[in-house]
Amino acid sequence: MTDIVSGSWLADRRDAVTIVDVRDAWEYEGIGHLPGAVSIPFDSFRAEDGDEGMLPGEDVFADLLSAAGITPSDDIVAYDDTHGVFAARLLVTAELYGHNPDRLHLLDGDFSAWQRERPTTDDVPDVSATDYTIERPSETPLVDREAVVTALDTDAVIVDTREPGEYEAGHIPGAVQLDWRDLVDDDTRAIKPDDEIETILEAKGITPEKRIVLYCNTARRISHTYVVLRHLGYRDLAFYEGSLTEWEAAGEPIETVE
Repeated sequence: MTDIVSGSWLADRRDAVTIVDVRDAWEYEGIGHLPGAVSIPFDSFRAEDGDEGMLPGEDVFADLLSAAGITPSDDIVAYDDTHGVFAARLLVTAELYGHNPDRLHLLDGDFSAWQRERPTTDDVPDVSATDYTIERPSETPLVDREAVVTALDTDAVIVDTREPGEYEAGHIPGAVQLDWRDLVDDDTRAIKPDDEIETILEAKGITPEKRIVLYCNTARRISHTYVVLRHLGYRDLAFYEGSLTEWEAAGEPIETVE
């Protein structure tokens, strides 16, 4: 399953993996990037008129990976400069479109964390375009609005990964609030130690034996939480791509905190 890897892990395997920088193109070109990294900016794999939610569409995503020289058998390590939340979105998109999740890795920390200890470059690698082919997996964590409605009548835990103020203003009834940033250490820019995260999750009733349904506004923030939970061994995860944007548009009930 999609996991989280350290800078040391990546430094030792840099030539054996494909490193993807999802920051804006001007950051990749003007500030520098990890040696060997290819650029697939976040905005290029987000679309309001793609597939479900903000997924870009199979053809769009396949073209992006093809242009970056990526094949379905490649190990991908993604990073950004925002604690991994945008990079996680790329990885989850790849998983939902059928890339082997065992070959998907989130760099623990981000560009700034890497830059503190290791060299960066402005050299752009030469890549040969591929013909990346998407094959949707037979099993997927992706769920639709109807599945979330059904989950409300079960013992599943509905998790809202937005900020407290957003949650208080309106959330799916019965959802618990878990700001995705609560799992990140602002100083190291990496995720917190596993035992700290497990304590945070347990206090919210988010435990591995339960079905966990994740949502935010547009499925960006839940991508990071999804990757962290997979890293911790959670297996029964549901990824609500439509999130609150779709939920509200459909006229489903909203709960507030007074």
